[in-house]
Amino acid sequence: MDLYDEYRVKPDSKVELKDIDPREDKPFKDREEAERSTVENVEAIRQLQYRMFVEGKQSLLIVLQAPDAAGKDGLIRRVLGKMNPQGCRVHSFKKPTELELAHDFLWRVHPCVPARGQVSIFNRSHYEDVLIVRVHDLVPKSVWKERYDLINSFESLLASAGTRILKFYLHISPEEQLERFKERLDLPEKHWKLNAADYHERDRWDDYREAYQTAFEKCSPKHAPWFVIPADRKWYRNAVVSQIVRKTLEEMDPQLPPVTEDLAEIRRLYGMAEGEE
Repeated sequence: MDLYDEYRVKPDSKVELKDIDPREDKPFKDREEAERSTVENVEAIRQLQYRMFVEGKQSLLIVLQAPDAAGKDGLIRRVLGKMNPQGCRVHSFKKPTELELAHDFLWRVHPCVPARGQVSIFNRSHYEDVLIVRVHDLVPKSVWKERYDLINSFESLLASAGTRILKFYLHISPEEQLERFKERLDLPEKHWKLNAADYHERDRWDDYREAYQTAFEKCSPKHAPWFVIPADRKWYRNAVVSQIVRKTLEEMDPQLPPVTEDLAEIRRLYGMAEGEE
């Protein structure tokens, strides 16, 4: 089962989130098998990212979007955060500042895209400007409906400069979200995550679902695909995302630079120095 193709939103395809099971667990026979797969994938990702960093010719942008409590932070911590921080940065996009609002909506995003050899992880992203602004009527429809084309152009620009783009939507059920909210109440170490606004947003669940579906349908070209990842089971989410990231890095096939020094001469010099001691 090719998880990349299984969960990729095909260009110009219709998406119905209600028809996608957030508790999917195929093709793994059990949690243990999925977790073993994640461990193997994470190690492969770590090695491939090192080669990409040293090669310095390509870059990778990973976009994470999800309802509250869907597990973006957990995914970063357990899967994506295992990459060498020297070549990987996480950027969180919260409510825009006054300065950011004084510019076009992509102004704050562009400086955060990865340089050659780097990985950037967006915890929320430029897609907030066709999601929350739409659901809460923060800008007129005439404004946000034009942003899909602007986003596509922006991502095409990145792709033309050698950036691979992966966009993940962590798909959880409202029932699972409520369970995770309860966990935050029950565990003191998670109280800092509590926000009454998150509960109020549940009243707009269907509105957000419609906004996400439109974004998937309009902004999932081959060079910047969306993936809808079943995320009620955290271990399954981790296994699927890690496999997709690994497959992408393998396709990028970063190469270590050729050796230009005379290794025999270096060994000879090292041996002389060692003998002198």
